[in-house]
Amino acid sequence: MIHLSYEDVTAAAGRVAGRVRPLAVAPMDGPVWFGLEMLQFTGTFKARGAVNFVRAHQEAGTLPEAGVTIASGGNAGLACAWAAQRQGVRATVFLPANAPAVKVARLRAFDADVRLVGSEYAEALDACRAFAGESGALASHAYDHPLIAAGAGTLMEELHTWLPELDTVVVAVGGGGLFAGVATSAHHHGVRVVAAEPENCRALNAALDAGEVVDVPVQSVAADSLGARRVTPMALYAAQKYDVRSVLVPDSAVVRARQELWDEHRLAVEHAAGTALAGLRAYGPAEGERVAVVLCGANTDPGDLARNPSGA
Repeated sequence: MIHLSYEDVTAAAGRVAGRVRPLAVAPMDGPVWFGLEMLQFTGTFKARGAVNFVRAHQEAGTLPEAGVTIASGGNAGLACAWAAQRQGVRATVFLPANAPAVKVARLRAFDADVRLVGSEYAEALDACRAFAGESGALASHAYDHPLIAAGAGTLMEELHTWLPELDTVVVAVGGGGLFAGVATSAHHHGVRVVAAEPENCRALNAALDAGEVVDVPVQSVAADSLGARRVTPMALYAAQKYDVRSVLVPDSAVVRARQELWDEHRLAVEHAAGTALAGLRAYGPAEGERVAVVLCGANTDPGDLARNPSGA
């Protein structure tokens, strides 16, 4: 089974230093803190993995003239295109033809060659793979790659620098790239990880129950960013080997948590970040336990937050 080492994360930290925004933290209540990763370039933690992926291949001399390519409906494609532009590398991004025009425009603003194919992500992915085979472009992935996961893990390195006495960190889990990276770093520092998932997007939780990676149905308000049908082997390994607690939360709790982050803290985040805060509540830290909740992204339409204040 593929797994990350702590050395993978520290190597990634060296590559991304000065090229991504440093993690900001803010107190919530008592010994609970927010990790404000939604302030990251392109609005999510995925910028970290994208930079690590591109720079690692540059260092190794394995970055082809054709550049990098990725299939994405969202955050990973934006991060890949942004990182490629920053490093002077060509990026070809495949999306379904019905992708939002604003997303296509943003990708093109990063100088990406945008290819619209089919009506589903799977069709865009097939076209991306074919393009990589024909052109020689280096295929990236939203989460299922050691360099992507190690890059995400640099977030935990910075969090530990800010909060060296931290007991627990809460992260939302989709395909498991962020979780695998964070858990690898957290284990080294003696920090427990709470892995939060929506009840109907439970790829990691189901894999733990089965003892192996399995396919799960996906139906959640957070499915746009947490809707992976299966978790990566790296993530399952980390969950089995390290001090990890898996919790499931209903969509209603995710929506309430996201709204609370706006109403009480004026933080506009996507539902994946709301999942992490809902996961904190499901976990129920002990009195005095020092906990950080990672708010992983902000690529959301904030209009519904203003229209639906808590308690209305």
